[in-house]
Amino acid sequence: MYKIKVDGEQKKTKKFFTGIFIDNEKLKENNINYPIRLEYYKITNEKEEYGIEVIKTEYRKNFTKVENEAMTNITNEENIINNIIYKLKENFVTPIGLQDTVAEILVDM
Repeated sequence: MYKIKVDGEQKKTKKFFTGIFIDNEKLKENNINYPIRLEYYKITNEKEEYGIEVIKTEYRKNFTKVENEAMTNITNEENIINNIIYKLKENFVTPIGLQDTVAEILVDM
């Protein structure tokens, strides 16, 4: 668990929730020949507003590339954020697709 505080902002806690390596078959379908891991973190602030961070790590031959994206204050209900994170994992959502996918999930709830 990480505690983060930025000047003028509330204290936020980031906790690992779940992670997954993308299937080799799925990678090969997209002409990707290196492993990719997705990690999903639950972010909470002092007001118990929940958010999400997604970290994508590409383990390329000569280097490792890391991307991340976060959304805060998505909901006040922990069960809703948990369900959203599970849906993100099931659909292999990467940082670039986080905001659009969360918006779609919230509309469907």
